[in-house]
Amino acid sequence: MSKITVYTARRIHTMNPSMPRADAVAVRDGRIVEAGTLDTLRPWLDVHPHVVDRTFERHVLLPGFIDPHLHPPMAAVLLPLHFITAMEWRLPWGTVAPTHGADAYLARLRKIERSLADSSEPLITWGYHEIWHGPMHREALNRISASRPVVVWQRSFHAIYANDAALRWMDLDEDTLERHPQIDAATGHFFETGLAVANARMAPHLLDHKRFRDGLRRVRQAIHHGGHTTIADMAFALFDQEREWEALCDVLDRDDTPFRVHMVPRVKDPGSAGMESELARVRALRELEAGRLSFHDHVKLFTDGGFFAELMQVQPPGFIDGHHGEWLMAPERFEALARAFWNEGYRIHVHCTGDLGLELAIEVLAKLQWERPRFDHRFTIEHFGLSTPEQIRRLARLGGLVSANVHYVHELADAYWRHSIGHERATRMARLGTVVREGIPLALHSDFTMAPAQPLHHAWVATNRICASGEVAGPEERLTLEQALRAITIDAAFVLGMEDEIGSIRAGKRADFTVLEADPFEEPVEALKDIPVWGTVFEGRPFAIR
Repeated sequence: MSKITVYTARRIHTMNPSMPRADAVAVRDGRIVEAGTLDTLRPWLDVHPHVVDRTFERHVLLPGFIDPHLHPPMAAVLLPLHFITAMEWRLPWGTVAPTHGADAYLARLRKIERSLADSSEPLITWGYHEIWHGPMHREALNRISASRPVVVWQRSFHAIYANDAALRWMDLDEDTLERHPQIDAATGHFFETGLAVANARMAPHLLDHKRFRDGLRRVRQAIHHGGHTTIADMAFALFDQEREWEALCDVLDRDDTPFRVHMVPRVKDPGSAGMESELARVRALRELEAGRLSFHDHVKLFTDGGFFAELMQVQPPGFIDGHHGEWLMAPERFEALARAFWNEGYRIHVHCTGDLGLELAIEVLAKLQWERPRFDHRFTIEHFGLSTPEQIRRLARLGGLVSANVHYVHELADAYWRHSIGHERATRMARLGTVVREGIPLALHSDFTMAPAQPLHHAWVATNRICASGEVAGPEERLTLEQALRAITIDAAFVLGMEDEIGSIRAGKRADFTVLEADPFEEPVEALKDIPVWGTVFEGRPFAIR
């Protein structure tokens, strides 16, 4: 049996209500032996070989942070691209300054195009949003370059715009574009299922062996900088299952990766192949087990479109400009797929962004509970952009959970008030206070790169609800500090079905800790996002951020 290591700290917040604080924690073989003080640990130390490690005597330990919803392959595709964004992005390798206005956006795009030495290299950018950057059109991109493929990826990841050269590069003719209901040929706009058409054609470039792995290394760096010890890949596989899995294993399944990945398969409509074929495909993924990456009994389904793309499905009064959202799955197909996996005992996560998409998910959950009741099913609403108080109450009665992207509030509340859905709904997006008051377990996630991979940032938004303008959006929906920290630790573990293993500091759990240089309970909540992360302890091993 290995030697016990005792980590002492200025303070340990265990997120274990029956013993919320400690000064020392003993670990052995990657597990927690006991948390307490050096005095209370004495019976263990008198019997077993041990060492007292005082590295963290001036630091504060929390359970290892958990992001229950991000997409390493998606982020690996986007991070090597040219960022042109409305908000500042602070990444471990540099900071991206914000760009506002149509002229400034196109000027930035033109400057990047001129800087590329290889005339055949595609120019692909990420971060465009019409509210900040003005309308986008295929012809505007043709003026950037008539010969170079130019692709503008919308901030949501759910849509792109392409110039004529990009359409030739993707080998897409006008007839193909005109036939697809979610491609606007005139503007070069591919959205939702239309984007899948473009992705399939761009895959050889985006998933190039070196490019994709370099992107995953950046993902690994960003996740560690956020203080994570567990993440979930909430929709495997987005592009190409074989290539994604091989790259994930190469880059993340390593002894020096200080976090684990909970793999959640994306359920696809099997069409004429039949439902059993899709069930069999998902079952077979369990055979892909690797050390740092593991599959469990969870799956991901989709209702409506992207929140940043303003393609969510919303109830009356709809959008200010009268446009409509999109379904990612036809409602009847969503119901059929949910029923198949529910009856097989899977825990279902549902991408919902608008309140109409949420209505569909709740209605289907109610049907499934009527047809085949299940206890502790953990049917989870993912993203949770727009909702009504009545929907949240119904979700609570049906035993549903919420995993929310609260960053929406910071980046979008002001903009969507003035340009999209009006003040009431925009300032009450991500109704987390109502969720907690109704007794629904709540997690916070990044959906990286839809939000920074920084759990303390999400906790900061949840406790303050400060918009980019500095205004407070929906103060009644703020969380307490304790609630917000639970949402990135023990309650996030509950959403993933891993609460017996991770999420709090107590005897028997994995020895995962996030190491902070200040105590969140001693700092004003307005400063929460600025607390430096020293690094992590993953299964008993310290990993400093370099």
